[in-house]
This record gives sequence, structure tokens and C-alpha cells, in this order.
Amino acid sequence: MSSADEDGLQPGYDALAELYAATFPSPFSNTLQRHVIEAFVDHVRGSGVPGTVLDVGCGPGGVTAELAAAGLDVIGADPSTEMVRIARSSHPRLRFVLDDARLRSPELDDIDIAAIVARFSLIHVLPESVPGILHGWATRMRPGGVVLIAGQTTDAGEVVEFDHRVAPAWRWHPDRMAAALADAGFDEEWRTVKRADDSHRFAEFHLLAIRR
Repeated sequence: MSSADEDGLQPGYDALAELYAATFPSPFSNTLQRHVIEAFVDHVRGSGVPGTVLDVGCGPGGVTAELAAAGLDVIGADPSTEMVRIARSSHPRLRFVLDDARLRSPELDDIDIAAIVARFSLIHVLPESVPGILHGWATRMRPGGVVLIAGQTTDAGEVVEFDHRVAPAWRWHPDRMAAALADAGFDEEWRTVKRADDSHRFAEFHLLAIRR
């Protein structure tokens, strides 16, 4: 496993980017994941908040492309140089930047952020760094802005490190993630939990929250 940097963020999936893109040609591994993105699109449209959707931890760009196909103005961001290269090659009409969840790229400085989606990307951030990241998002968003976070979950209200195959990672109980979002200025709107199955050894959550 790779090491986290000083802020608890992973350097990316460079070594396995090609294999990842070939192994997971679809960004959705189950029907619920697709429906959650469709619901996210509906929330963004209904929010009335102008601006761009950021797909944080976009990987090879599959969800970014889905959001663009739904008519949203979207930018994909990923800390992996190889993932961004593949995303740009696979979706040449879309915009991708090399950046992590801190959103520090100068390319994003002048972007009005309407919404953020972070699917299975905050799992690679040290838990103590997540609150600061969420606060940073809140300062960039207007009231009514939408955030969708997905990750592997726990059955108890805790945060637990697990043996991810690529990089250090943590499972969050959705109550803990909802509390972190609330402290940052977001109110939970809804969540889903899908139990583990033959293809997923851990349950996974999706949590949608609105900037207050």
C-alpha cells in the first residue's frame, strides 16, 4: 500500500490505472449506485444554485461522463496523473484536472461550485483530515449546494481502517460522516445503505447533504 502525504491524502492509483480502467469499464457496480447518481442530478437541477459540479476522485471519468450526459456542467478531479490521463483520453470533450479533495488546483480557483460528488474517494483521506476538507468545500459553495459522498461503512458508529488493495483506507459509519458534514455547514437530506454481497465485502453508503 502507498503512504499518505502530510495531509492524509493518497498520491493516487498511478500504478494500477490501466488495469482499473479495464477491470471496471462501468462506474457502477450495482443498480443502486446508478440510481443514486440519477437522484443527485435531480437535486442539483432542483437546487437552483448556478455553477459547476465537481467529481472529486473521478478516476477514469465514468461518473463525470454520466453527469455531463445528464446536462450538468462538470469537472473531474483526481490526484492520480495516470487516472487523469486516461479520463482525458476516454472523454476528450470533458474537463479533468489533477487535484485532490482539498481542491487547491489553480484551475479551480475561479469556479463557482454548485455541487460536489465524492464516490469512494474520501475513504483514502485520514479521518482527522476529513472535517477540514468538508469545511473547505462549504466555504466554496452557496446555500443550497449539494454534496454526495459514498464509501464503505461499518455496522457501529465508528471509523475503521481496512485493508484496501491499493492504498490505506477507512470505513465510515454514515452517522459519523453526517455529523462531520453538519459541523461543516451541511444538512443531511438522505442516505442509502447497501449490504455486503458476493461482490462487495463491506456494506456501502451514499449520503446526500445540502449546504445550509
